[in-house]
Amino acid sequence: MNKSTFILKGNICYTETRDQLTVMDQGYLVCHEGISRGVYPVVPEKYRDLPVTDYHDLLIVPGMSDLHVHAPQYPFRGLGMDLELLDWLNTHTFPEESRYADPEYAEKAYRIFTEDLRKSATTRAAVFATIHIPATKVLMEQLDASELKTYVGKVNMDRNCTDTLRERDAEAALESTSEWLRETAGKYPNVRPILTPRFAPTCSGALLEGLGALQREYGLPVQSHLSENLSEINWVQELFPWSSCYGNVYEHYGLFGGEAKTVMAHCVHSSDREVKLMKNSGVYVAHCPQSNINLSSGIAPVRRYLDEGIPVGLGTDMAGGANMSMFRCIVDAIGVSKLYWRLVDQGSKPLSMEEAFYLATKGGGAFFGKVGSFEEGYEVDALVLDDSGMRSTKELSTRDRLERYLYLAEEYGRLAGKYVAGKKIL
Repeated sequence: MNKSTFILKGNICYTETRDQLTVMDQGYLVCHEGISRGVYPVVPEKYRDLPVTDYHDLLIVPGMSDLHVHAPQYPFRGLGMDLELLDWLNTHTFPEESRYADPEYAEKAYRIFTEDLRKSATTRAAVFATIHIPATKVLMEQLDASELKTYVGKVNMDRNCTDTLRERDAEAALESTSEWLRETAGKYPNVRPILTPRFAPTCSGALLEGLGALQREYGLPVQSHLSENLSEINWVQELFPWSSCYGNVYEHYGLFGGEAKTVMAHCVHSSDREVKLMKNSGVYVAHCPQSNINLSSGIAPVRRYLDEGIPVGLGTDMAGGANMSMFRCIVDAIGVSKLYWRLVDQGSKPLSMEEAFYLATKGGGAFFGKVGSFEEGYEVDALVLDDSGMRSTKELSTRDRLERYLYLAEEYGRLAGKYVAGKKIL
């Protein structure tokens, strides 16, 4: 029997739309060759011969997608949280990322990151590496072996950064990126490349133009940062005075949606013009609530993005975010949306649990394809959640148990199983 063909039994929760949770107690999730064939109260006759794994009273939910994470920053997570973005980059980020010029250091650091990511709730991730080709290949090799499904980007920057991370010029940066793409093409079944200009201030116009050409040549997706911090936005305007907004810089060079599937992290202070541009271009927003708190960036108007039809997922943004827990990310997204409603715009309804759960699963999963739900035709990424350590005298519904798990996962939860694309990895 094909190992990616099976049935999981348990208390199944998933979303089809962003505001409605589908729950089936003691339901059966049918997986055929890695693809969901639906969730049923009774196993259909045509699937009766498939092997069943009975998880009894445990919760079964879709795997979660982290749309924005910096692998080389993992060693200093939890440090420098009293600084704002630009000071934090110069004090902690750039010095640490410079160390990845040493492949031996990269191997040790990325092994810790990868092992921890594999044990987490994350099944898919869009990952920043550094400018270094050998170290980026090490990260790709380790993530590929982990059996998680990821995008990995060799970072590009040729100005406004420490000398140890500045590529010689745009031509050298583009040749390096081209070399990386050639050397890794088709090599890693579970890892795909993604073009990664760090952010507009560290990239010259010539570099962004060349990356746009590479995007068209290879048909690659794009990841970067957008409108995270007010000082950063002002800086972009000084560097690109012709631009109508920060997002217009990426758009000008062919790196902002359309044919270039794009995810932009943060979007905390996006202008009306930028929001319209994101909507028209189909740009994904990676909402990183914990990072936006830690680096004093602000609160992204996620309700507006959802109402505008802009695709939104969640990102941990380690090490701006202090940990890789997608459960914590969900809870933080709910929390900051309440503050936005109370302090900024009382017409902007806070996120419900169902909506935040959707962002972590189907919302972010859409960047990877038909991922993040148990609807028929979706790839089966699944988490089995054991909440037996959350003792209580209350009788709770399955929906309430899921909400409780999101808030208490790091103290009392246990991941009892993890499946990626129909393959059990934990």
